Amino acid sequence: MEQPKIERLLRLMKLMTGNVNYTVNDLAERIGTTYRSVYRYIDTFKDAGFVVQNLGGGVYKLGKESRHFKDISQLVHFTDEEAHIVNQLIEALDDTNMLKQNLRRKLTSIYDCTSMAQSIVRGRNAQNVNALLEAMTQRRQVVLRDYASSNTGVVRDRVVEPFGFTTNYVQVWCYEVDSGLNKIFKTSRIGGVDILDDTWQHAESHEEGYIDIFRMTGFEQHRVCIRLGMMAHNLLLEEYPLAERDIIQQGDSWLLDTKVCNYRGVGRFVLGLMDDVEVLENEEFKEYLRTKLQEAKF
Repeated sequence: MEQPKIERLLRLMKLMTGNVNYTVNDLAERIGTTYRSVYRYIDTFKDAGFVVQNLGGGVYKLGKESRHFKDISQLVHFTDEEAHIVNQLIEALDDTNMLKQNLRRKLTSIYDCTSMAQSIVRGRNAQNVNALLEAMTQRRQVVLRDYASSNTGVVRDRVVEPFGFTTNYVQVWCYEVDSGLNKIFKTSRIGGVDILDDTWQHAESHEEGYIDIFRMTGFEQHRVCIRLGMMAHNLLLEEYPLAERDIIQQGDSWLLDTKVCNYRGVGRFVLGLMDDVEVLENEEFKEYLRTKLQEAKF
């Protein structure tokens, strides 16, 4: 069996043993294949001795009564105590250590369970995250109570369909019913979460966007290329550790060649270090910087 098919099978197995109930079409989209292939993979699981449950509505799960389920669940589940210990060990790593970021990303890509969420988040935020996890599992709409938007400066309720978290449950991807748009919401800015009786009505429109190294989100990407001096290089890695993957050293300077979702994050960084950076490419970004300088009040 070729490597891509093995990878898809493993990803499918993880999805079918998780807390979220995905339809065959959902599964096909998430592992990058067709619904016909998903049905073939499900037949492969059956032939291998797994119990496959048909929950109706096109939703299939690997049954816990399968003789293999215990082995799989032990690979992808932590108890509360284990999750806490793992989290503490990862937290002990320096924030600029790429290993810490990679471990976080891999762990949170696996866990839909609340034990990992409770180990990472605290207080009201933990309650909100757990409510969102429950809503995702049940495929239900929620009300984000008193959400404080940094873009508009307005605090108001939002009716959304939550469908995915970013690393460490810092943000949640949702489809906002009123606007008809996929948006990302910071969990720390949510006043409360009310799970509604209404199920998802727009699952076919759910789409996760991009998150760039400056923690900006969007559904488009723009390439920027910037030469960094030592101070800019050091500050960039201290504040945005993921930038390390897009940096190449060139003699006494460093080249940042990356894609951004918008120019706000990278713009703030460049404007704060103008004497130690040089924008090499992207005329649109250069024009953005000129406009911001003209608008600045001194």
